[in-house]
Amino acid sequence: MEGMKRILIVEDDSHIADLLALHLRDEGYQIEHAADGIAGMSMLEQGGWDALILDLMLPGIDGLDICRRARSMTRYTPIIMISARSSEVHRVLGLELGADDYVAKPFSMVELAARVKALFRRQEAMSRNLQMDAGRLDMGGLTIDPIARAVWMNQQPIDLTPREFDLLYFFAKNPDKVFSRLQLLDQVWGYQHDGYEHTVNTHINRLRIKIEADPSEPQYILTVWGSGYKFTASGAGN
Repeated sequence: MEGMKRILIVEDDSHIADLLALHLRDEGYQIEHAADGIAGMSMLEQGGWDALILDLMLPGIDGLDICRRARSMTRYTPIIMISARSSEVHRVLGLELGADDYVAKPFSMVELAARVKALFRRQEAMSRNLQMDAGRLDMGGLTIDPIARAVWMNQQPIDLTPREFDLLYFFAKNPDKVFSRLQLLDQVWGYQHDGYEHTVNTHINRLRIKIEADPSEPQYILTVWGSGYKFTASGAGN
C-alpha cells in the first residue's frame, strides 16, 4: 500500500489552517502546517512534499515567492494557491508563476479537498502516460523529451515553465485535433472553471513566443476561430 501523501499548508490564519488540516486528514493525507512565509520556505526546502497549499499574502515571505522557489526545484510539486484577493490579475499571476490551481477565499473545504484529489489524479495520469510513451517526439524542428521534460527548437533548448511544457506536450500528443479552452483546462490543468479560460490564452501566447519563428503568424499552435486551438505536427500551418 502506498504511503500517505504529504501536504504542506502555508497559511497564517490558524482557523482556516486547522479546518483545512482536519478535512484533508479525513481524506487520508498527512498534513504539516507553517504559520508564516519564513517557516513555509524552510519546510519547503526540506523536500518530500506531494502538494503545497499556499496563502498568497503571508508574513515574512509571500506565497508567490514560495511558489517561485518550488518551481525552481527539481521535483515537481502540485500547488494550490488560496487568497482573499479574488481579482483576475492575482489569479492569473499565481497561475502563471506555476500554481496549478487558485482558490479565492472564502471557499468550501469540501471543494478544496476535491481540487486536491483532482490534482493528484491528473499527476498520476500524466505519470502513467509518460511511462507508456517515453520516446521523444520530433516535429518539424521541434523536439520534446517527456522524461527529461525538455524541449528543443532546431536543436536549441527552449526554457518552458512546467505548465507550458504540459500544454505543449498535450498538444503534441494530439496533433491536428481542435480543443476548446475549457477542454484544455480539463485535460492540462485538471479542472473546468468559468473565468479561467484567459489563463489558457496567456499560456498559449507565451508558448508561441518561445517556439514560433513569428508568434503573430504561428505555424505550430493554430487558432481555430470559434472553436479553440489545434497543434500541427509539421509546423507548416497556413
